[in-house]
Amino acid sequence: MQSKLIKIGTRGSKLALAQAYETRNRLMAAHGLAEDDFEIVVIKTTGDRILDRPLSEAGGKGLFTKEIEEALIDGRIDLAVHSSKDMPTFLPEGLELACFLPREDVRDAFISRKYKGLAELPAGAVVGTSSLRRQAMVKRLRPDLEVITYRGNVQRRLEKLDEGVADATLLACAGLKRLGDEAVITAPIAVDEFLPAVGQGAITIESRIGDERIAGLLAAIHHEPTAKALACERAFLRLLDGSCRTPIAGLAEVDGDRLTFSGLVLMPDGSEAHDITMVGSADEAEAIGMNAARKLKEKAGDAFFAAVLASCQ
Repeated sequence: MQSKLIKIGTRGSKLALAQAYETRNRLMAAHGLAEDDFEIVVIKTTGDRILDRPLSEAGGKGLFTKEIEEALIDGRIDLAVHSSKDMPTFLPEGLELACFLPREDVRDAFISRKYKGLAELPAGAVVGTSSLRRQAMVKRLRPDLEVITYRGNVQRRLEKLDEGVADATLLACAGLKRLGDEAVITAPIAVDEFLPAVGQGAITIESRIGDERIAGLLAAIHHEPTAKALACERAFLRLLDGSCRTPIAGLAEVDGDRLTFSGLVLMPDGSEAHDITMVGSADEAEAIGMNAARKLKEKAGDAFFAAVLASCQ
């Protein structure tokens, strides 16, 4: 078997590389391949270059995938490894999400050098996060806190805590676990208190439609329960036209042939929120997500979504 048989495209952060290595290692184990049969191709994305302002001001989620998808379309890489929560709801023509790895911990992590949880933060304390969802949910639970935009990789965000830029921050438990940094978590936040982002904790692998060689390799490491959960969540997000400008949370959990979905949409300042829960067959995952979005739209009303849009302008 020739060297560099499979080219894996990824961003260059420690977390992105950890996810690419996990994908490579699973493919090695499933097919008896060696490290020399792979090449990890690091691609810098627009989102990696923008560190001075919120991503919502620069274009949203596609900023972390555009250049990688261009390399996939051009044939410079054979597959792309992404954090599912970074993926836009619509993909470029000719590409598909062909594989999902088993989902990690979906919870958000509260991290502070001084306080044990959100409830312990004193009034006026500063919470740093780059996520509109997290900002909105913090303000919903604690309107007395100050929330600031807080960009950078995991290591930089932790450094900012030490520098006193913020009293606390929120990160995904899954990413910290994949980095071996679980010890920095002060406290995981229960999903019924702090609903995660759509796709949080899941690694997805994107490939070219019709590439049978890659499809055959990926089939052996595909995790169908995660795929069904993400089909539901992404359908929910797609119908609500979710982006980095819209605070939306959603989580689907598959138990055998049953799927339970919880969804939430908020005003950016946390002053108003609407939620929904639906249960159905896991085989109807996408339909459940779409139905939940329709019902939530009706529940919240046109005025709510108009107000959300106006607040982002």
